[in-house]
Amino acid sequence: MESPQRRKSGLNLPAGMSETSLQLETFSGSFRAISSLSSPGSYRALSGLTTSPSKSSTCSDRFIPCRSSSRLHTFGIVDKGSPVKEGGNEAYSRLLKSELFGSDFGSFSSPAGPGSPMSPSKNMLRFKTDQSGPNSPYSPSILGHHDSGVSSEASTPQKPPRKVPKTPHKVLDAPSLEDDFYLNLVDWSSQNVLAVGLGTCVYLWSASNSKVTKLCDLGPNDGVCAVQWTREGSYVSIGTSRGQVQVWDATQSKRVRNMGGHQTRTGVLAWNSRILSSGSRDRNILQHDLRVSSDYIGKFIGHKSEVCGLKWSHDDRELASGGNDNQLLVWNQHSQQPTLRLTEHTAAVKAIAWSPHQSSLLASGGGTADRCIRFWNTTNGHQLNSVDTGSQVCNLAWSKNVNELVSTHGYSQNQIMVWKYPSMAKVATLTGHSLRVLYLAMSPDGQTIVTGAGDETLRFWNVFPSMKAPAPVKDTNLWSLGRTHIR
Repeated sequence: MESPQRRKSGLNLPAGMSETSLQLETFSGSFRAISSLSSPGSYRALSGLTTSPSKSSTCSDRFIPCRSSSRLHTFGIVDKGSPVKEGGNEAYSRLLKSELFGSDFGSFSSPAGPGSPMSPSKNMLRFKTDQSGPNSPYSPSILGHHDSGVSSEASTPQKPPRKVPKTPHKVLDAPSLEDDFYLNLVDWSSQNVLAVGLGTCVYLWSASNSKVTKLCDLGPNDGVCAVQWTREGSYVSIGTSRGQVQVWDATQSKRVRNMGGHQTRTGVLAWNSRILSSGSRDRNILQHDLRVSSDYIGKFIGHKSEVCGLKWSHDDRELASGGNDNQLLVWNQHSQQPTLRLTEHTAAVKAIAWSPHQSSLLASGGGTADRCIRFWNTTNGHQLNSVDTGSQVCNLAWSKNVNELVSTHGYSQNQIMVWKYPSMAKVATLTGHSLRVLYLAMSPDGQTIVTGAGDETLRFWNVFPSMKAPAPVKDTNLWSLGRTHIR
């Protein structure tokens, strides 16, 4: 005779199994009905229930000899229609759910939402695929209904950031290199020769053989304020503290022209294909043409303070100028007035660079009170982006090999930063100079930069990949790691 307890439950339980042996387990949001026998040494059984008096629909008990190797935790009872009588399996399902969750399970509504323990989802008691873990990119849940928070992008590993050497591969001593924000004393020619202004002299350092040549000495009553190579790399222009602009033939160490026009020091120079522009503390920008005998052929008047930044666009159509009046002006060759007057900077604008990858894209950097790198569309004058670097921006230069740019900084961190455009994600931050990094030039191949500071050193850094092989930059060992003198 059946016990009252078994008769009350309505379940056909095997001998030796009580209703209390039915345990409810939660596994990844689904519930499993697992039977365990009270006698520890006996076989384990999953109870089989009949859905119909028909012989073909009767299910016998299935005995599982070893539960530990069966992975029962990945299986549930599937709601499948009976092949003999439709609706028979539905009655069994209602009965089982009533025994597991109570008689009021069907009408119970939980605020926890679907999929919670109090309100099981529609996938209740279905086969559950074994998963690799909630954070695995190979989890099959990204293809199913279960939201594990893993996007399809996570399955693709991200490309590791390009590694940039953190130390310079070459250091040159540069005695008497001025710590003056408004001067421009270092430039690298297309012929792989570095020009450096030290005091009253200009020195040439060949990167191919490390040979140092003294180009000129301006004498005790003058001083070098700016140096700039022509694009061909055979002539170098020099701005002096007396306001003159000199042009020298570097191969013959001979002065070709000496042009006046400025009232005081000439601190910045810029060449295009045939015109040399010069900016001065007298607030004027002069246009010089070596083919004309006169000192200058044009004058741009627009700044209210010293002109300290000057760059021609790559197509020679526009000239950008920055001044100590916090203004960034854009000129063309056919107008005596600036076509754009950009006043968003709140400090002196010395750092100016035109993008070689995108027409009319101009980058500018502000001084200590501003600290921002700003990007402009010079076609309409719109500011495209602005990034606070945290310190004074002294120089900017675009890479011609990849769409990145490098900035050098002064107070308070004296760092060198490489940025990816247009995201402005930091590729690298380089330190080594003890004073603000006022000077910046780039090698002809676009892979190496040289930086100069008031600590009287020039440091060479490999920061950009080559144009043909955008792989991590490696030390070429072309130069010794030792420190040498530039004069």
